[in-house]
Amino acid sequence: MTATEVEVRQLPYVMAFNEAVRQCMREDENIFCAGEDIGAFGGVFGTFGGLQKEFGERRVVDTPISEQAIVGLGVGAAVMGLRPIVDLMFMDFMCVAMDQIVNQAAKLKYMFGGTARIPLTITCGGGAGLSAAAQHSQSLEALLCHIPGLKVVVPSSPYDMKGLMVSCIREDNPTVMVKHKRMLGVSGPVPEELYAIPLGVANIVRPGTDVTVVAYGRMVSEAMLAAEQLAEEGVECEIVDPRTLQPLDSATIVASARKTNRVVVVHEAVRFGGIGAEIAAQIQEEAFDYLDAPVGRIGAPFSPVPFSPVLEAIYIPNAARIADGIRATFGRPARSV
Repeated sequence: MTATEVEVRQLPYVMAFNEAVRQCMREDENIFCAGEDIGAFGGVFGTFGGLQKEFGERRVVDTPISEQAIVGLGVGAAVMGLRPIVDLMFMDFMCVAMDQIVNQAAKLKYMFGGTARIPLTITCGGGAGLSAAAQHSQSLEALLCHIPGLKVVVPSSPYDMKGLMVSCIREDNPTVMVKHKRMLGVSGPVPEELYAIPLGVANIVRPGTDVTVVAYGRMVSEAMLAAEQLAEEGVECEIVDPRTLQPLDSATIVASARKTNRVVVVHEAVRFGGIGAEIAAQIQEEAFDYLDAPVGRIGAPFSPVPFSPVLEAIYIPNAARIADGIRATFGRPARSV
């Protein structure tokens, strides 16, 4: 069998996360996990499955139902030299622990003149698509990106999940790893060895010449579907996945905008005040003279996430809406109903 015939190992998104944590814990005994039901149960989505069995109850800790206490435990442990991974289950629950996240984790390094290290990783399940209703389906990454001191990471593939999670764990500053709930079962090629993807480095998922599509998380796969549709119409999309929203790789995004002269930014979060607005602003500051059309933005409507599967499907941006947004930059009519 030749090298080209060797089958590449496929791993689900959820197991890519699990493997990153497992391999890092084997490498560094200062790493431990804490969260609701992550022990014997393995977490509500199975992301921590089997870890307590391998590493014991002192390193995979079931906590009470108190998000403030979970993050507070992580902050204190990080300051004392450990590398905690604390899980808040749903991204919506970040709001319960915002004082600990915003006023403690994000600021302690600055409050102590740079002498304090906070190697804390906060993980959560974000995004809609599972009919989990308004309190369990939000995409709140823009709130977190606004806080100096936090790093915000949103993987779009199993490969990126493993590599970015390794970098989060090794980072000496607080990071938030957002796992998209609807992507947990999505499989893709993932190397068995431990590897890291640097934070703050975007990935050009699909090279193109006619329009730049900036998308992250699950919207990358929807943008890829839209690009396939538009290729049949003679439009070649370049898809840029920031991977890390804070810090943001503005240089790669701006360079792509200067090359293609058109940009559409896509995210599942509410369009108003979303990270797309920041990206659009940076592009007009750095590449205004290169643009042949205004920067387009595609996001969710200004509404809580519906519970109804039919309404939720309308609420979440999809390939058809992305394709129409791209057509609009060329002055072409929409095709979706």
